[in-house]
Amino acid sequence: MIAIALAASACAGPHYYEGSLPDEPGRNLNLQSGQTPMQCAPYAREHSQVKIFGDAYTWWDQAQGRFARNPLPNEGSVMVLADYAGPKRGHLAVVKRMVSTREIRIDHANWLNDGSIYVNNPVVDVSAANDWTAIKVWNIKTGRWGERIYSVKGFIGPGAAGRDRVAQADRIQDLFE
Repeated sequence: MIAIALAASACAGPHYYEGSLPDEPGRNLNLQSGQTPMQCAPYAREHSQVKIFGDAYTWWDQAQGRFARNPLPNEGSVMVLADYAGPKRGHLAVVKRMVSTREIRIDHANWLNDGSIYVNNPVVDVSAANDWTAIKVWNIKTGRWGERIYSVKGFIGPGAAGRDRVAQADRIQDLFE
């Protein structure tokens, strides 16, 4: 039994990002005195081609038939987090840059419920299947990877509904080979 547990833990091993710093740690554009706090949905709408209104947790369903919905990130797509803080709470972020097949940079607002805007924020795929269903976000304030793992519903856009997901996955893989 002990041998099985040791073998399982050896296979799991540390994630590739643990103990490493991102090449660029991102920036927090702090909320200034008198400035209105920004929420993630209006920020994502204003900084992407995805023009959806309503709460973040509704965006994935609203995008069906209107925008491309993909399991993998694309520059300009909107990442949709599910169950961010309960079933009726989500979070949105705009993918700004692909760093590798397991790391991206995002811009988003109100991440730590402070109304601030975070730009060039590192995000890593920590899913066992390397499928972007689970992520960790670099905590700009503490200068280390966040403790929590977040569930990703998927990535919206850019582009119209019906975009070929397989071709998209091949293009992303080609970028890093």
